[in-house]
Amino acid sequence: SSPDPSTIPTPFLNTYTWQEIQRHNQQADQWLVINRKVYDVTGWADRHPGGRRVLTHYAGEDATDVFRAVHLELDVVQLYLKPLLIGELAPGEPSQERHKNSQLVKDFQELRKTVEAMNMFDANLGFFFLHLAQILILEVLAWLTLYQFGSSWHVTIFIAFLLTISQAQSGFLQHDAGHLSIFKKSKWNHLLHKFLMCHLKGLSGTWWNYGHFQHHVKTNIYPKDPDSKLGPYFLVGDLQPVKVH
Repeated sequence: SSPDPSTIPTPFLNTYTWQEIQRHNQQADQWLVINRKVYDVTGWADRHPGGRRVLTHYAGEDATDVFRAVHLELDVVQLYLKPLLIGELAPGEPSQERHKNSQLVKDFQELRKTVEAMNMFDANLGFFFLHLAQILILEVLAWLTLYQFGSSWHVTIFIAFLLTISQAQSGFLQHDAGHLSIFKKSKWNHLLHKFLMCHLKGLSGTWWNYGHFQHHVKTNIYPKDPDSKLGPYFLVGDLQPVKVH
């Protein structure tokens, strides 16, 4: 059978084994692999829009699938990758670390292709417009009620009811915008996210992205996933109880 084209080395590129790549897994020395190409992101990590820590979490590892998952405009991102390219995996090396389940990785990639073919990543902008309109109407109605009828206890309860719904709904909508799931352009998603998070909810959109991106690139992997750090009151898994006590 003919060899897999992805495993055929590119002329004039250095080749590396996983053993060599995995040595570069420190904050001051970071290599990662995307589509069998090896990139040295050490000097660029502080300029990474998603934050340095996301890259640190994948230093010395294959980041192919997570790279595809978190970047919308791949043609633009490739421009940033080119200067960081230092080589590729040696022909005999697997496409991901040897300890990873290659069948699981393959199944995930097939799942993504299926979902893309079903257009499940194409957002219904009309739905999101109505969702935003609902939130704004409830917010305006709450403030108009306060302005017109004052702050008596029964008016306050009614306003709290309106704002509870609008704030909960804006939490759901900011989550979709923060995941870059609404518009085709990252910029428009970020603008909507900052409006919802910073102006309607009074929180930092950048802070949310910084933590939530880490959560999704290393979901439930302690201590890389910040959402898994529940101590000192809740200590889950095998490592946290030992570390705290």
